[in-house]
Amino acid sequence: MNAKRFTEREDEFWRALQRRDASYEGIFFVGVKTTGIFCRPICSARKPLRKNVAFFPGKSEALHAGFRPCLRCKPMNTTGEVPTLVEKLRRLVEQRPTERLRERDLVDMGIEPSTARRQFQRYFGMSFHAYQRARRMGSALAAVRAGGNVLDTQLDHGFESSSGFREAFAKLFGTAPSAANGVHCLFARWIESPLGAILALADDSGLYVFDWVDRRGLEREIIRLREKTKFAIVPGDHPVLDQAEREIGEYFAGVRKTFTLPFAPRGTEFQRRVWEALVQIPAGETRSYADIAKRIGEPRAVRAVARANGDNFRGIVIPCHRVIGSDGSLTGYGGGMARKQWLLDHERS
Repeated sequence: MNAKRFTEREDEFWRALQRRDASYEGIFFVGVKTTGIFCRPICSARKPLRKNVAFFPGKSEALHAGFRPCLRCKPMNTTGEVPTLVEKLRRLVEQRPTERLRERDLVDMGIEPSTARRQFQRYFGMSFHAYQRARRMGSALAAVRAGGNVLDTQLDHGFESSSGFREAFAKLFGTAPSAANGVHCLFARWIESPLGAILALADDSGLYVFDWVDRRGLEREIIRLREKTKFAIVPGDHPVLDQAEREIGEYFAGVRKTFTLPFAPRGTEFQRRVWEALVQIPAGETRSYADIAKRIGEPRAVRAVARANGDNFRGIVIPCHRVIGSDGSLTGYGGGMARKQWLLDHERS
């Protein structure tokens, strides 16, 4: 469903939730802000107040927003009852929210990784590693979504481990939200958009990151950035973030084609040349990787251009979505092919 259309239907979803309408199964999921849990439309739990709910088109979006699955209506289930192995893995993630359980860890616990992978995918509709990543990122990003004033009572509401939230945040961003005084910080903001939430990171040098919160590889990129700069990353306000939120709002409203944001110096010399070439692609037009390689004077570096395109992490404002295959195919995009097509259609309208 078109993201804008989904948002416009939220009053309809609220009415469907009130009557537990089974015809809306799979159409939306609802997150309850006071508990940190997300549910199916038919959940029998006591209904929250309208102001305390958020609607999501899919499970992944709810997880990345920091909500955990309801144990009553089991929104992760796609078929039948959850197998014992799948439920065991889910509980392990909740008990150890900041850890990455790798295949060798599963073997040490007497679990066959291929069996776990197959069963988790079948019953939850996503891989075990994708579920782990979404829960870790959701835990940490919940603070960014809440803004700078993060209360312990809010933190504890959404997590079975009372310390899981703070541990997840500190591990990903380098410091607890309340311990940033005296440390050089990158400031983080969660920005809502018609296509989903965007994470923005900036300081006086400019914008470092501007990408979808559910993008695969974003967690790894944040950790790399923190290790390289030695900066802590905390929720907060900054003029660059204000400008980013204003300009992306104007872009989605159809009144902005180009961005004037300052970019922090990032990447290798080659990557910066590629990114500068991306900014030169006019809205409503596309270029191939080969076109970009020629533009920067490296006609044989098509694969390297593709890698630099994928390493952008400042999507839309550095428009990597405008790069397509030489045959006209969309090719890959970190935010997903549906978003890429939507953005191209939006810019052509």
